[in-house]
Amino acid sequence: LTFPVLLGDLYLKYQMAGSSSPQEILTVTEAFNVYFLQVPTYHLIVEVLLVVYILRLLLSKSHDRPKEEKLTKEEEDEMIAEWQPEPIVPSGYAKDCSVDDSPVVTGVVGTHITVNNKERLNFGTFNFLGFAGNQSIKEAAMKSVRKYGVGACGPRGFYGTIDIHLDLEKKFAEFLNYEEVILYSFGYATIASAIPAYSTRTDTIFCDQGVCFAIQRGIIASRSKVKYFRHNDMEHLESLLEERKQQEKKNPAKAKKTRKVIVVEAVYLNYGDLAPLPKLVELRDKYSTPVIIDESFSFGVLGGTGRGALEHFGLSPSDVDLNCVSVENAVASVGGVSCGKSHIVDRQRLSGQGYCFSASVPPLQAAAAIEALSIMDRSPEIFNQLRNNARRMRELLKGITGLMMSGEVFVPIIHLQLINSTGCRQQDEDTLQQIIDKCFEDEVVIVRSKYLEDEHFMPPASIRITVMHEHCDDDLVRGADVIKKAAAEVLK
Repeated sequence: LTFPVLLGDLYLKYQMAGSSSPQEILTVTEAFNVYFLQVPTYHLIVEVLLVVYILRLLLSKSHDRPKEEKLTKEEEDEMIAEWQPEPIVPSGYAKDCSVDDSPVVTGVVGTHITVNNKERLNFGTFNFLGFAGNQSIKEAAMKSVRKYGVGACGPRGFYGTIDIHLDLEKKFAEFLNYEEVILYSFGYATIASAIPAYSTRTDTIFCDQGVCFAIQRGIIASRSKVKYFRHNDMEHLESLLEERKQQEKKNPAKAKKTRKVIVVEAVYLNYGDLAPLPKLVELRDKYSTPVIIDESFSFGVLGGTGRGALEHFGLSPSDVDLNCVSVENAVASVGGVSCGKSHIVDRQRLSGQGYCFSASVPPLQAAAAIEALSIMDRSPEIFNQLRNNARRMRELLKGITGLMMSGEVFVPIIHLQLINSTGCRQQDEDTLQQIIDKCFEDEVVIVRSKYLEDEHFMPPASIRITVMHEHCDDDLVRGADVIKKAAAEVLK
């Protein structure tokens, strides 16, 4: 390619000099000599290799695809007869995972429920405040159905945003005193979407080992590097943060491009205890590490006005960077909210998977949540009653045979674990299930905590008891007596 260009350049030069033709001045051999003298050696090598490669491509034989042998009708029938399909359910699938024997509830889930056509005293629901059957909430939902129908039928960004969704977001922002709130249509997806929208693959997440499955999924989706610290062990967390700080000093340029994030639950679903938020806020400020908390089981439970663990500890909403709340527990509706500063929340409207790709909350559920927040605002006494019932239930369960309680005394989630484990999880779960079955026979409903096999840190096998603010003292006494009796019979 260079030679013709050089030859043309020489032609122009001699023409401008008055020559009649290039042949009179420069022969082909001379042109070649000039070319090889002027062109760099590396350029010649590249050109030679390029010419060799082109010649190889031109001279090489094309590879014909092998012809497919056509099977005869008899061969096809034989192959079909021998084929065995893979089972849809693996052969080793646990029978305990079957849903055939799942209890069926008819009617409102309250202090008493009808299970399999049998009325029972209920200690197995997260309907802490009894809002699932509240009359004013039902009326608000029915009024919404008459105006909006029963569903939005589209994600928020695709004509799924209805004015009542914006009303609920505004209501939550005012209630919790945040700049902005985003509404998700699934409680599980709230924290599982908020984490990967905030933290990316270049960041590091410091996470408590006791967090629920939704947080674990959110961390995996973020693809961030994760360092787990022992459950509620702030010394362990600080040692990890200090180790990271020393690493950042060695490579300041890399440190500027990466972030650190602390992720905890305010009230741990799997243990019933609280995260030490004051100490976490102290570490947040000391190591410049943002904090994400999940208040799904503390909102509507803790604090003088039910605003959650931040209110319980006397902290400000600005002391954490992102606060996620499920609306499916104390509020008894559907979905969840993520709260924080506007620039953090707005990011989720573009990258929060549960927000972008899921149909929005049915308007009737949004209306129910708005009315529930209004009741919480004007009836703060219900929260104190709920916590008193939790304390009372724990007092009544003291001395239960073979079992120990975990969690805070005022949290309405009580876990009963075997004092003497057999060492085999399946045997422990079978033993606890026997206690649950005996309680059901005596007209009391409690549940066993169940976990998926891919939990990052499997919590101990336990019976989970939940208390409602509407339980009267007679309900608590009867429930505790039945549970203690069943434990004594099974663990004698």
